[in-house]
Amino acid sequence: MIELTTEQMAAAMGADVIARGEGGVPVRAEIDSRKLEGGELFFGLTGGQSDGGAHASSAIEAGAWGVVVTPERAAALDGTDAFVFAAVDPLLSLQMLARAWRRQLGATVIGITGSVGKTSVKDITRALLPGSVHASAENFNTEIGLPLTILEAPAGTETLVLEMAMRGEGQIAELAVIAEPDIGVITNVGPVHVELLGSIEAVAAAKAELITNMKPEGIVVVPFEAGYLDPHLKDVPGLIRFGGEGDVRVLELSVAAGATRALIETLQGAREFEFPFAEPHNLTNSLAAIAAGVAAGFTPAELAARADRIAFSRFRNEHLDLGDRGLIINDCYNANPVSMRAALEYLAQIDRPRKLAVLGLMAELGPDEVRFHEEIGAFARELEVEVIGVGDLARSYDPDLKAGSAEEAARMLEERLGPDLAVLVKGSRAAGLERVTELVTNGSGVGDG
Repeated sequence: MIELTTEQMAAAMGADVIARGEGGVPVRAEIDSRKLEGGELFFGLTGGQSDGGAHASSAIEAGAWGVVVTPERAAALDGTDAFVFAAVDPLLSLQMLARAWRRQLGATVIGITGSVGKTSVKDITRALLPGSVHASAENFNTEIGLPLTILEAPAGTETLVLEMAMRGEGQIAELAVIAEPDIGVITNVGPVHVELLGSIEAVAAAKAELITNMKPEGIVVVPFEAGYLDPHLKDVPGLIRFGGEGDVRVLELSVAAGATRALIETLQGAREFEFPFAEPHNLTNSLAAIAAGVAAGFTPAELAARADRIAFSRFRNEHLDLGDRGLIINDCYNANPVSMRAALEYLAQIDRPRKLAVLGLMAELGPDEVRFHEEIGAFARELEVEVIGVGDLARSYDPDLKAGSAEEAARMLEERLGPDLAVLVKGSRAAGLERVTELVTNGSGVGDG
């Protein structure tokens, strides 16, 4: 429930109240009239060739508590039995209402960005933190998704864990202005979105917008070896480094039976954690989450007590045991040179004689994209991993087998399955490799054509 009065909402949104409904408060905000269940505040967003305001009447008929639309659209709704707010820019109104609700909640806000691992760090942080925690859904990390996430947070939320995506200069700053983070986590900076920003240095500067747009007393969490971020950390008073010889680091480590046991040093002392995963990169992600938890005032003991609750978003390192057909690691949500190397290293460590990777393209790498793909292909060969490359750019991996589509890759994979095989499926979302896993696991269409 967005527990603000109608007048408070109108003031926050910079909107005029054109019509009044039956009272109460909206349960959440929504931008898709097809997803309304009743009681929502519908925002008719405009942009490009679409005008969400055209669906305002349908939203009201579907039970929306109210709608926020442009003045022209609002005038046509005068006299309706729902609340109608007229706003020049409904998206800006959505963002400003989210900021108002964030302030009303008074929750500690943790903002998480980075080239690699931000969703996993978000998932781990959400699991580790005690109390009432609300976090971003799988891809609610944009200028639209982030405010929707905040407006879903119920009254009484103590901690908001918000993922922040970046595709260009100024976008992290925009999200930080909405969320006003108390704690900012930058997982790393790598060659991601170089195509859009021009250089890794520019990527680092874009990520560092989180630092410059936090509260003055905010705490920043970064890797011990921050690399391209270092120039942006010189005057940061509240800084926690994780990994390596940082403030939050591993003292002792053992990995067995798909689980990790680690003695972890923090600013509040050392504690043993037992994690339900074996991947080294997720141990690093956990160090970032633990650093955020300590920054939020929780003790290592409180965090360690909840480590068994860690679960990851869909398509991120899903382990699918197919019995005598082999093991599939479904990690096809996204890919870049850093995450691809980490995933291949993990695949190589799995205790199965044969290793195979179904790899799609790594998107948005700029003019050096071919070189990045060639390097990953060479790395896979060093690890003795057989590669099925899917799509044109994936040919730069110099793969053992080339597939023109996910369906063709699924057929190739099906022919190689067996109890001794471990398979990694990974690529950028544009590659659509989730289709490979779907076809192989349910057998639909595999072997046809």
